[in-house]
Amino acid sequence: MGVTVSEAKPDPIRGVSAGGAPVPLSVLDLATVSSGSDPVAALETTTEVAKTADRSGYHRLWVAEHHSMPGIASSSPAVLIAHLAAHTSRLRLGSGGVMLSNHSPLVIAEQFGTLAALAPGRIDLGLGRAPGTDRATAAALRRADPSADDFDAELAELTGFLDGSFPAGHPYRHIHAVPGPVQSGIESSARPPIWLLGSSGYSARLAGQLGWPFAFAHHFSARNTLPALELYRRHFEPSDVLNKPYAMIAASAFAADTTAEAHRHARTLGLAMLKVRTGRPGLMPSPDEAEAYSYSAAEAEFIDNWLADVVYGEPDEVTSGLTDLVARTGVDELMITANVWGGPSRVRSLELIAESYGLTG
Repeated sequence: MGVTVSEAKPDPIRGVSAGGAPVPLSVLDLATVSSGSDPVAALETTTEVAKTADRSGYHRLWVAEHHSMPGIASSSPAVLIAHLAAHTSRLRLGSGGVMLSNHSPLVIAEQFGTLAALAPGRIDLGLGRAPGTDRATAAALRRADPSADDFDAELAELTGFLDGSFPAGHPYRHIHAVPGPVQSGIESSARPPIWLLGSSGYSARLAGQLGWPFAFAHHFSARNTLPALELYRRHFEPSDVLNKPYAMIAASAFAADTTAEAHRHARTLGLAMLKVRTGRPGLMPSPDEAEAYSYSAAEAEFIDNWLADVVYGEPDEVTSGLTDLVARTGVDELMITANVWGGPSRVRSLELIAESYGLTG
């Protein structure tokens, strides 16, 4: 058994398990735009998801960066995080993640320095290496060659701005990200911890070599989860940030009051992913649309294979499945995402999982 949330000691990276959860539980929200709805409702739902997570005992909530995706409204993580910070009081908030290839490192340092000043001690900076979109959109974002991979150099530049640590003679030695360390004595300017995100081995190895926390996208790359975690742990070098590995995975999980309802909603996620993978992204389809869709044999197989990595059902089924996933992977924290149709269903799922685990003690 874990401790209650009220007993948890604040830590910029490590969470504390609550209730009967085997590890700290967190939330990834994609600001899903459902069929029959719009971005206004999607962002209202994300706000309600954050408020629910805040009061229900979840440790952190991250939002992702996606571009040119009709079914997702979280194209600007920093803007959305600032809004969510104003509507929560305890929850850690962050990016899962900001795609470093899409932005100037100085801009990211300024955005997250501002967030850290607005919500001291509650901000995480999760960084991804891929653009999170297609090549044309990536080019439009940076107006540069989207095939160029300068992640290591840009990461070093970002940390230089966040820490004010450029060496003498560096061309950016006298450039400062503000709010930031140049404003000494301002506690709220303390830099947020950086997490490296990944869906393969590159970021896993790099996070280990740097001694930083690592988050893996199990929800869309399940077959790579165990190899990536092993790579992270094998290459881990203790640092000023962590003395031992701290790994989190994001997993798709959806709970409903009945098994039948859970299965109907899970099919909406399956159909949405089928459309994305076949170049037809759109709004999140409704359960009726998912049931009425005429699946080919290959499409039906894709749906079945995709849903095999989603934990869904009644609350006890879901918490049992999540506990088993933690045992199989040995992760230190679990982040759940329910990218299904309908805002109330997503909020209710979080409440049911929290109640089943007894997160609030």
